[in-house]
Amino acid sequence: MISSADQEASLDSLESTYRKLSNAYESIEGKGANTTLVKKRVDAIKTAIDSLRSDWYGTGFSYERDVIATSQQTLEDILPSIHKQLVKCKVGSPQLTLNERRLTALNLAIESLKNRLG
Repeated sequence: MISSADQEASLDSLESTYRKLSNAYESIEGKGANTTLVKKRVDAIKTAIDSLRSDWYGTGFSYERDVIATSQQTLEDILPSIHKQLVKCKVGSPQLTLNERRLTALNLAIESLKNRLG
């Protein structure tokens, strides 16, 4: 069982990531650059947030199986870059805390999505 504090920290982390990616998407789109990867990540994080909220708070979750599978894979593809960032962070630094929380949130979200796929 995940504590309510860990649930909130994970949702906060994912919501922060969602906002940052959404802003990046708008900026990239405005420049006419390729937005495919950023859009895929925005959608995956949104699906992850909704999945965790549904698991923890009983809110609705109505995504198609292919969207869930794509979201799960997209989140898994992000993990190596988080691990690389963790290695570079100094002990006790805010960046280390941020990346540890992000990693925890992503792992919980991946698990939630996997459970939905059976």
